[in-house]
Amino acid sequence: MPVILKYFITAAVVVAISEIAKRSDKLGALIAALPLVTVLAMTWMFFELKGQEQTEKIANHAWYTFWYVIPTMPMFLLMPWMLRRGISYGWTLLAGCVLTAVLFIVTAWVMKRFGVELM
Repeated sequence: MPVILKYFITAAVVVAISEIAKRSDKLGALIAALPLVTVLAMTWMFFELKGQEQTEKIANHAWYTFWYVIPTMPMFLLMPWMLRRGISYGWTLLAGCVLTAVLFIVTAWVMKRFGVELM
């Protein structure tokens, strides 16, 4: 599949979500929460890879995505809390990113003790 087509489809999904979110907070959030980009990435891999490499790459992608999502979740609680207290979006986004980075490092450290290498 041509890279430009993949860019177009993926960008269209993101733009569609932002347009829907402008009209309905709940529906936009629901659609954004769906793992659409991950599913698209796995679909691109499905069509472009073959055999054992295809199976292994898609399985690894799904496996690591699960572990990488966990430390991102608190950001979605911190950001509305900060915004509702009048903190600017820029500072709120920065705090969310820092929190996510710290939690990712902690998650990687904890999971390493259970034999799961995230870094």
